[in-house]
Amino acid sequence: MLRARGAVVLLSTYEMGRQPLSLASPLALLEDAGFSPTVIDLAVERLDPEAIAAARLAAIAVPMHTALRLGVQALERIRAISPGCRVLLYGLYATLNAEALFDRGADFIIGGECEEPLVRLATDLDRGGSGRGIDGVNVAPAAAGAGPPAAPWLRRIEFAVPRRASLPPLDRYALLLHDGATRLAGQTEASRGCLHFCRHCPIPPVYGGRFFVVPREVVLADIRNQVSAGATHLTFGDPDFLNGPGHSLAILRAARAEFPALTFDFTAKIEHLLKHRDLLPEMARLGCLFVVSAVESIDDRVLAILDKGHTRADVEEAIELTRSAGLTLRPSLVPFTPWTGLDDYLGLLAFIERHDLVDHLDPVQLVIRLLLPPGSLLLNHKEMRPHLGGLDSGRFTYDWRHPDPRMDLLHRELSVLVEKAALDGEDPRLTFDRIVARAAARPLGTRSPIVHDKGRPPRLTEPWFC
Repeated sequence: MLRARGAVVLLSTYEMGRQPLSLASPLALLEDAGFSPTVIDLAVERLDPEAIAAARLAAIAVPMHTALRLGVQALERIRAISPGCRVLLYGLYATLNAEALFDRGADFIIGGECEEPLVRLATDLDRGGSGRGIDGVNVAPAAAGAGPPAAPWLRRIEFAVPRRASLPPLDRYALLLHDGATRLAGQTEASRGCLHFCRHCPIPPVYGGRFFVVPREVVLADIRNQVSAGATHLTFGDPDFLNGPGHSLAILRAARAEFPALTFDFTAKIEHLLKHRDLLPEMARLGCLFVVSAVESIDDRVLAILDKGHTRADVEEAIELTRSAGLTLRPSLVPFTPWTGLDDYLGLLAFIERHDLVDHLDPVQLVIRLLLPPGSLLLNHKEMRPHLGGLDSGRFTYDWRHPDPRMDLLHRELSVLVEKAALDGEDPRLTFDRIVARAAARPLGTRSPIVHDKGRPPRLTEPWFC
């Protein structure tokens, strides 16, 4: 019986240092359906062999690439502990990599709006079914390569308030660092999917421009529960918080009225920050501390290839707009692409210094290399084809080579530099200086005295990357 306590195990491996919503949301629907799952967040907990041995269904959340690679390791351990346990992988990267995951031993794949298909699967297995023929559930083919591609479930679900009581407490996760002090931080979401088709993004191949809002009362109840657990800051994890600006603003106003000291951050496209510039001052008054935006590049050619919907001039305007509104802009970047040469990279570093953004990004952002998962909209782009290699099934991405070998070497060396600096706890400003020195092939220079944390923009203690 899957309804027996612990017969279903929900596992998360990595959710950018946040308490995993990818567990809390399906947990609510499973409990409402009469199941009593065990939840394990492998980012902060150990895999419990006894829990796995007792489980009949293990469901692993893989909402991002890092989570996928760690999730496959968890899949292999589960198979070694309990060969008879059925294993599901669900989330954005499960759909994109379904064929490889079935080859690795997954029994089921769910993508898109995962919660209801997951409950239907658990219910069918509980009744002695095979899991086949269930809406939204992709089943491992009988033979390698057989069967249609995995399809995501893209229908509106009945949302339930996420259940977090059985998850590790918030102090096990990333904290907000602001004014020299740390504060507990939570995470929620007001929407899923995205209206846009940025070619390098993993969302369009799965959601196809679809966008689902989470009911306001569900979001507010989730906020309320996290505040009760000690959170004084919240990240809105929406792919783009301004896809539905009216919905988002209504949530912020209601949250501010109930919790006047609560602060938050969100993610939005540069073009949305420009389009909704009139909202930014109010968002700052409502408690927004910073905005993450996928700047990716300041090269207009690269931005056009990626179909980002903004230009370098737009980025510069967004920097000024957010500063004028009292917000910190924290850019995410993809500085290593086949179309980014050494001069372009050095130009990006100079741009960051010129606009006083050194403290606004984590050094890892300066070593992100373009990722090409199966289904990527870039795979058939004319600008990508000359550089494209084969699928690396072990890394779940297509290989590509830069036309200038120096750039691939630079990426490898800077990646080692950044990783070592993070492990050593090095000041990010010094790491930035090391990156500049290596890229420019010159001795390490000296910067003005390091700014203490109290003088730096707000940020989370977990560096952002996917």
